[in-house]
Amino acid sequence: MKLVTKFEAASRSTAELHGLLREAFNVFAAAPRGSIERRNALESMHNIEAELASRAPSL
Repeated sequence: MKLVTKFEAASRSTAELHGLLREAFNVFAAAPRGSIERRNALESMHNIEAELASRAPSL
């Protein structure tokens, strides 16, 4: 999986981010431990979740 950077995540819509998060999770679950693909998926999930959290309405 190609790494989803913070910049790329910021330029995507919320709906696209949810789709990318699902895709990254599936890649992470299927990739062998220690592989670059798994590390990229994990870092992508972190970047996507951080962007989604920054868009959440504050209470």
